[in-house]
Amino acid sequence: MASSTSLAKRLLLGRPFRSDKLAHTLLPKRIALPVFASDALSSVAYAPDEILLTLSIAGATAFTISPWITLAVAVVMVTVVASYRQNVHAYPSGGGDYEVATVNLGPRFGVAVASALLVDYILTVAVSVSAGVSNLGSVVPFVAEHKIGIAIAAVAILTALNLRGLRESGTAFAIPTYAFIIVIVGMIVTGLVRVFVLGQDLRAPSAGLVISAEEHHLTSFAFVFLMLRTFSSGCAALTGVEAISNGVPAFKPPKSKNAATTLLLLGSLAITMLVGMVLLARVTHLQFVEDASQIIGGPPDYVQKTVTAQLGETVFGQGSALVYLVGAVTALILFLAANTAFNGFPVLGSILAQDRYLPRQLHTRGDRLAFSNGILFLAVAAIVLIVAFDAQVTRLIQLYIVGVFVSFTLSQAGMIRHWNRLLRTQRDPLKRRQMYRSRTINTVGMALTGAVLVVVLITKFLLGAWIAIAAMIFIYLLMLGIRKHYTRVAEELEPTEERFVLPSRNHAVVLVSKVHQPTLRALAYAQATRPDSLTAVTVNVDDKDTRKIQAEWERRQIPVQLTVVDSPYREISRPIIDFVKGVRRGSPRDVVTVFVPEYVVGRWWENLLHNQSALRIKARLLFEPGVMVTSVPWQLRSSQDRDLDRYDRGLSSAPRRGPRTRLPAPATTTATPDPAAEPEESPK
Repeated sequence: MASSTSLAKRLLLGRPFRSDKLAHTLLPKRIALPVFASDALSSVAYAPDEILLTLSIAGATAFTISPWITLAVAVVMVTVVASYRQNVHAYPSGGGDYEVATVNLGPRFGVAVASALLVDYILTVAVSVSAGVSNLGSVVPFVAEHKIGIAIAAVAILTALNLRGLRESGTAFAIPTYAFIIVIVGMIVTGLVRVFVLGQDLRAPSAGLVISAEEHHLTSFAFVFLMLRTFSSGCAALTGVEAISNGVPAFKPPKSKNAATTLLLLGSLAITMLVGMVLLARVTHLQFVEDASQIIGGPPDYVQKTVTAQLGETVFGQGSALVYLVGAVTALILFLAANTAFNGFPVLGSILAQDRYLPRQLHTRGDRLAFSNGILFLAVAAIVLIVAFDAQVTRLIQLYIVGVFVSFTLSQAGMIRHWNRLLRTQRDPLKRRQMYRSRTINTVGMALTGAVLVVVLITKFLLGAWIAIAAMIFIYLLMLGIRKHYTRVAEELEPTEERFVLPSRNHAVVLVSKVHQPTLRALAYAQATRPDSLTAVTVNVDDKDTRKIQAEWERRQIPVQLTVVDSPYREISRPIIDFVKGVRRGSPRDVVTVFVPEYVVGRWWENLLHNQSALRIKARLLFEPGVMVTSVPWQLRSSQDRDLDRYDRGLSSAPRRGPRTRLPAPATTTATPDPAAEPEESPK
């Protein structure tokens, strides 16, 4: 019978996949679009809010500039999408910006890009989930009152879905993503038709509010700075575009072509929805402020709703079922937008781990062929940000998009060098023309994204962007440190031409706490190894107990010398360590093998009833050069009743064929403690 934890894991994550089933997790375009593009598509739910609330600083008249700001954002998005289509064709292996920068600009630039992307993926989850809670709170007051708790629950659900595997999560996200596209496009079309075709005068619920400017007398420089800040906030709509270039391996063949097509669909849909939302907000005179104190003479109980919620009420009528549908699909797509990061972050983490810039555990796939460790790390980091910033989108958005534009700019610079390198060897005129065109696209992309990066740094640095920059620097230095460590360890472990010299002598030491069966078995096993010398050691902590051991030793006429080590301060570990060092001190080629008798118990609470000092001695001896530690287990009766199949499932959930056969447990030489074995009471 499966354990409760194993059963819960199977219910949440499903049955484990065999490694040869990896090809069945690859995605067709119709599933890849919601999996990888939900972040960029969902940005239309909060990018208009950020554009309008930033403009509100200058007063309601500044809202007239919002369509032009949106048009500038759309131009940047067109450029970025066109540039990344070149990337996925040139680098289909899935490294994305990291691979492009590493290959063409060098490893240090690649690590810089990777650190920026890792930070941005974490922020993507935090921002998307927080925005989803805000939109849901606009139609369900209970959600607004418990934002942080609901946001954490949403991250937990997303984590479980992604741990089930890529195909399952893609299928789960396809329906709500397409529902969001249909509902938002339908709302935009309906609203514009009613205004421009039917001539109806649609006015948003906030249209009649009187908005005061936070700054009444903006200088020309301050006004330009405000426009740039608005533009940089609107550029949040571009986040998520790079996820497709990182996830090319997840597409079905032909991978590059399918990824490029999905990228084109993403760009077209995101631009259409963003421009449509802002245009509809403008023609309905919708107002959205940064600070509620800017509203003059408003209703005392007025609660500002998101732009999407206000447009839904304007187009479909307040209280209409379609209004709740708009709120529901908007909140859902924002929750699911985090899935872009849940797919991109683990893949990038796996690549970095393979290149020894991150711990190797991030390169391992879990039961469902997903990079489970990366998914869990991302979830924990996002929850920390949500709690730290109270799930407030306006505060989190200031940290956002810095990382993604760092990666955009360096990636395009790398692509320019890529095409230059190929042009030096390519002689086919047709292919050269294609390369010149691709290089031109990437050059424009680098210039534009570099300019946006400068704007973002200038306008957002003091508002919170410095936190993201500090995090990138920290991760950058951390990854270089991890790489240095792995390189140093690899150099130490590299085999040399010299052959290993056999030990000149092997000295066996058996630890004794009492004269009982575990000790006698350890002595017998030590004798069977035929060491050059064999000594039994006990520590004299209590004279009475020590004399009993000596008397029993003589009565049984055990043919092994018993050495008593005095310990006037009742310490156990240090006298044994010193004794072992003294045995080996005679020759550096001598080896000392320490045999430790151990109890094997069957019940968890039995572990609490036995002394743990022998375990500490084993752990300490592992650091001594020339010392081998051998565990000699003795199974108590309680261990015979242990369900070994259940224990195996606790160690690993991989399916096993055939029943588990109980075999006599041999003595084992270990470098780490056996989790199933409880050390017996240590030698006194």
